[in-house]
Amino acid sequence: MNRLNKDVSKFRLDGQAALVTGSTRGIGWAIARGMAEYGSTVYVNGRDKKVMAARCKNLIDLGYDAKPALFDATNIEAINRFLDRTETPIDILVNNAAIRLRKPLNEISPKAFSEVLDANLTSIYAISRSFAARLEDQQTNGSLINITSIAGPRARPGDPAYTAAKGGLEALTRSLAVELAPKVRCNAIAPGYFATDANAAYLHNEEVKQFVESRIPLKRWGQPEEIAGAAVFLASNASSYITGHTLVIDAGLTILF
Repeated sequence: MNRLNKDVSKFRLDGQAALVTGSTRGIGWAIARGMAEYGSTVYVNGRDKKVMAARCKNLIDLGYDAKPALFDATNIEAINRFLDRTETPIDILVNNAAIRLRKPLNEISPKAFSEVLDANLTSIYAISRSFAARLEDQQTNGSLINITSIAGPRARPGDPAYTAAKGGLEALTRSLAVELAPKVRCNAIAPGYFATDANAAYLHNEEVKQFVESRIPLKRWGQPEEIAGAAVFLASNASSYITGHTLVIDAGLTILF
């Protein structure tokens, strides 16, 4: 093996299995596809059996190894049932599933606020805890990646619940990194403006378009597949000395003042 091939091989995920929550569309789907392309067995997660089966078939038809993971990523009991019965132990966990409630403070009740935190933070704590315990039992190392947001350390009006949850998730990433070392490396990816289904209503909004062109140095929305490489890097041996880090992918939005 020449030097170039040896360096490239550090990014390979052969012999590993990855679970990507909320991976039937958007960023989750792009990450699942990227993990599969780099050699990992991928568990595609979602709540719609038909959509999930179609996604798995798509990967299998391309020659990749994909398996269905039919469960609600916010349901702790369902998470544990899945992890208990997986054919292949999970080496890589990508916590991508999330919900959003774009409403101002006076329209979000404490109960609704709590539901967003439960889905976007508490459930991630629960699945990460179960994932780490199983790695300990298997006596193997692993990689954990949380998909947070540039909304975590920053804020915009009309999004307090999501901002609080993502801010907490960034802090949880750091905490898990020190709690689980050296068995598990834990990092996060913080996306900026990405053209996903969740943002479809804003893609052609004139006010948002002006913001994108004036505030984002690359002057465009990101595409979901532009996150896949970062996730593969953080999961692979190419990032073997990186833990507790949040990798911002926002085309320079948060560095422009």
